[in-house]
Amino acid sequence: MKQSEIKGLSTEELQEKLGSLKKSYTDLKMAHTISPLETPMQLRALRKSVARVATELTKRELQ
Repeated sequence: MKQSEIKGLSTEELQEKLGSLKKSYTDLKMAHTISPLETPMQLRALRKSVARVATELTKRELQ
């Protein structure tokens, strides 16, 4: 997800998105442990998306 897309979401939507992204990351990581992924860059992209959403949530909490 891009930062501009994240800023357009409400706080509740961000929390739901964060939960789904974390679950996707965990599932993909487990799948990679069992048998190597064809494109392991997916892990990095998901991890960065989780960080972007978490950062936006933190920023909104501090305001």
